[in-house]
Amino acid sequence: MPRSIAGRLLWASAAVVAGTLALTALALEAAFERSARASAEARLQSQVYMLLGAAELDAEGRVTFAELPEPRLSAPGSGLYARVSGPQGELWHSASALAVELPPAPAGPPGQFLSTRAEGIAGDDLIVVTLAVDWETEAERNFSYRFQVAEAEAGLRAELSAFRRHLWSWLAAGGSALMLALWLVLQWSIRPLRRVARELRELEDGRRERLSDDHPLELRRVVERLNAFAAHSQERLRRYREATGNLAHSLKTPLALLRGAVEEEVPASRLRAMVADTVERLDRTVEYQLRRAAALGHDPLSRVLAVGPPLERLVAALRKVHASRNLALELRVAEGSEFPGDEGDLTEIAGNLLDNACKWAASRVAIDATPLASGSAPVGLALSVEDDGPGVPAEELARILERGVRLDPARAGAGIGLAVVRELVQEIYGGELSIDRGKLGGARVRVRLPGRRSGA
Repeated sequence: MPRSIAGRLLWASAAVVAGTLALTALALEAAFERSARASAEARLQSQVYMLLGAAELDAEGRVTFAELPEPRLSAPGSGLYARVSGPQGELWHSASALAVELPPAPAGPPGQFLSTRAEGIAGDDLIVVTLAVDWETEAERNFSYRFQVAEAEAGLRAELSAFRRHLWSWLAAGGSALMLALWLVLQWSIRPLRRVARELRELEDGRRERLSDDHPLELRRVVERLNAFAAHSQERLRRYREATGNLAHSLKTPLALLRGAVEEEVPASRLRAMVADTVERLDRTVEYQLRRAAALGHDPLSRVLAVGPPLERLVAALRKVHASRNLALELRVAEGSEFPGDEGDLTEIAGNLLDNACKWAASRVAIDATPLASGSAPVGLALSVEDDGPGVPAEELARILERGVRLDPARAGAGIGLAVVRELVQEIYGGELSIDRGKLGGARVRVRLPGRRSGA
């Protein structure tokens, strides 16, 4: 069964049209056969009347014909046969009936036609019409006769076959024209649905911000709801990011001032240590929460992001930051690599992984991006970031992903980068994150981000 509405309607229409035409054809065939058979019997009745008019009766009751009314009665095997019989048996038969054995004349009241069927030459059925006649001679003697005329059904069957052939040909042509008309009407009727589907794809790809308003009444409510959902999502994202940006700006300034106060030379060294510790913890907490809050996650109305440009910008920025160390940053992006989410989330994930790898690398950092595929269609993104540093001890693999954990406190950082990545990958995008030793000899972090969930 077709999955589309158009396909279902076409199949249902085809079944209804075919069934209706078939029943119509059968009914017309039956009606035509009854009419043709009645017409044939009427012709035979006319032949009986003409035969009766040409008959002559002598004083002994013998029936003779000076001239036959139908030439076919004189030609053997012509398909038209005649016979006259009386109470003692057959009195006369036409020359055409020499090799044909007509059935016995059925008994019936005088003046009433009786129609029967019989088997003729080579199994060909015959239509037989019989008329009983009481004939009174001039000598006032009464004789009873039965006039029979029979005709082969071959002509009737040929007529029926020709009618059936023409009937089915015309019905097939009419059915095809009707299906074409139904298809055209269907295409015209579902055009608004296809337009909505096309606009939804454009909305999903980011090529339009809302659906158009000029849709039929049946779709207008759905379009209005979709437009309201799209506008709400965009406005919520704008307000959300604006609020988190304001929060970051508001908190960073007092924290910076506190940090400056702690670094001043004051007698209260213990208080300074406590304030410094508090500031660091607050800074770490705020940064972590802001990064987590800014994550957008799967958005069904946002377009899929090509990962090449943002990753190139990240690598270029990190080359400048670590220019003094002469790090070799290698970026490999496979064709078709797309991120199923927001660019900011991709920058957060890849940026933290690259920054962490650059801090621990001796001379090389490599990042690979490849599409996750199901069959021939890409459904997500796989990222791999590795370095040639010392790697991560096996006993620290689980703990390193926790917030605030640093393997080497002497190195710069707040210990939240990998925790943010774990939150984004596993909890927001429903993906996978793993850490092992890569081909370069150091740590390798692999991330698998699935595509948008159906119905998301």
